[in-house]
Amino acid sequence: MKIRRDRIAINPLQWVASPDGWIDPSLAPSLDEQLRTISEAGLTAVHSSVPADMTVGDYARSLAHHGLSAAPGYLPVRLSDDAAEKRQVMDSAARAAEHHAVLGVPTMFLAMGMAKDAPRVARPAVGHLADRDRLERVRDLLAEVAGVIGAGGITPAFHPHVGTWAETEEETRFVLDTVDASLLAFGPDMGHLAWAGADTAQLVRDYADRVASVHVKDLQLTLAERARSEGWDYRRTVLAGLWSEPGQGDADVDGFLGALPEDFDGWLIVEVDRGAQATPEDSVRLCGAWAAAHT
Repeated sequence: MKIRRDRIAINPLQWVASPDGWIDPSLAPSLDEQLRTISEAGLTAVHSSVPADMTVGDYARSLAHHGLSAAPGYLPVRLSDDAAEKRQVMDSAARAAEHHAVLGVPTMFLAMGMAKDAPRVARPAVGHLADRDRLERVRDLLAEVAGVIGAGGITPAFHPHVGTWAETEEETRFVLDTVDASLLAFGPDMGHLAWAGADTAQLVRDYADRVASVHVKDLQLTLAERARSEGWDYRRTVLAGLWSEPGQGDADVDGFLGALPEDFDGWLIVEVDRGAQATPEDSVRLCGAWAAAHT
């Protein structure tokens, strides 16, 4: 499948992959160094993430300086009964929508968040401790946050993620089937859904009219299956070599992309949570080479 070059972006998590299988933003080089490497790799856009110490205008100028444009960013939200925390979630959603509007990006990913001590981080990708009442609360929270984002003129796209209370195919379908399509689009991550054993291409076909943008990942499916069956935790699975650059694993990336509608005009965000290459820079360059081969 050939894709518009200006619709392939990267979320460069390679730089923040920590030795314990998690992420640590402090590990990343300067924004300028990241953007220079991304541009030199032949990529033309980057996942939107405005640093806390930078205005959205300055961020946009930094992107433009390196010949890059902004692509959909990502908002994780936590399920909580605390009223103050919920207000913070809504404030974060409104601010993220405002940033996307200024950057001219019409879509953003919306996911449940996770923490190192979360039950599904200890037992990921199998729907651990599944509970219908909790899932309905998750659905209600996502719908409420989606309303805030939509009010800011941005389309929120539901993004299932391993280690959260919305990770499996069944949970993905429940959320999409019980939240109106006019409120919440679909932003699948083929890697996380495949890790949880989902048929990613079929999900895309079944909800084709709601797919706004996607995350493209490659992974070692045999390792994912073994991790699920043997009860490995999130970090052990990642450190065992789950993720790889597109085309370097054994997931059916082309099949996933081929399931997208013929008139699909959303973003493809290449995301490698932990690169299989020697350095993050090597990983970014390989992602750029993959993108070039598909445009």
